[in-house]
Amino acid sequence: MSRKHEIPTISEAAGVRYLHFGTEWVQGAMWVAQPAELVLEYTAQMLAWLLFLSPPREQALGLLGLGAGSLTRFCLKHTRSRLEVVEWNPLVTSACELYFKLPRPNRLTIEHCDAGEWVAQTQHHGSCSVLMVDIYDGQARGPVRDSLEFYQDCHAVLSDVGILTVNLFGAHASFERNIRNLSQAFEGRLLSLPQIDAGNQIVLAFKGPRLEVSIEQLLARAEALETQYRLPAKKWARSLLGRAQNAMLVI
Repeated sequence: MSRKHEIPTISEAAGVRYLHFGTEWVQGAMWVAQPAELVLEYTAQMLAWLLFLSPPREQALGLLGLGAGSLTRFCLKHTRSRLEVVEWNPLVTSACELYFKLPRPNRLTIEHCDAGEWVAQTQHHGSCSVLMVDIYDGQARGPVRDSLEFYQDCHAVLSDVGILTVNLFGAHASFERNIRNLSQAFEGRLLSLPQIDAGNQIVLAFKGPRLEVSIEQLLARAEALETQYRLPAKKWARSLLGRAQNAMLVI
């Protein structure tokens, strides 16, 4: 790869520490007093897979893109899953350790390589029940990996039953291309959460047997998640009810 490793920059305001790459675009954030709690709304939405799967015990949770370590810290605190994190830029990992209180327990592995190359490696295929993809450059206007081949490799990384969540930028020209490639790689089995103010839009893609979830089951699961994790899961569930057919959400 010929890409240069961008140098992280740090800012702080009102008790929140932010990661940048020399621009105003925020790459991640952390409450200084509560580092395992999530600041940005889209980061919480990346965990919407919890509506359909419990945190895995056998396979790993995969994260492509470390950012400020928000999802990593949250998952380390709230689950017992192994975490496989892929981060292109080792300077980001160093910044997370120095400024963003990133722990390094034995169940956390961080590999410094290109996410597209990592998912293409056959030793990772079938290794993750969940794959969370949030890979942006310093301009933060569209994912740096969005080809059909990339999403097909993401599908291969998932275990027989698995969910991918990906952070897209709904207002960017890359959005339709991402949706088209995701739909082809995952046979049209996609759910989207509403675009939020910053322009981020989280899409879930499903692998495995068809799911049939009743409205009552979905709302009950969401309520349980709010109690256990303090995530706005009922808001997510309500946003998905428009896809329900005959009181069932079929994916």
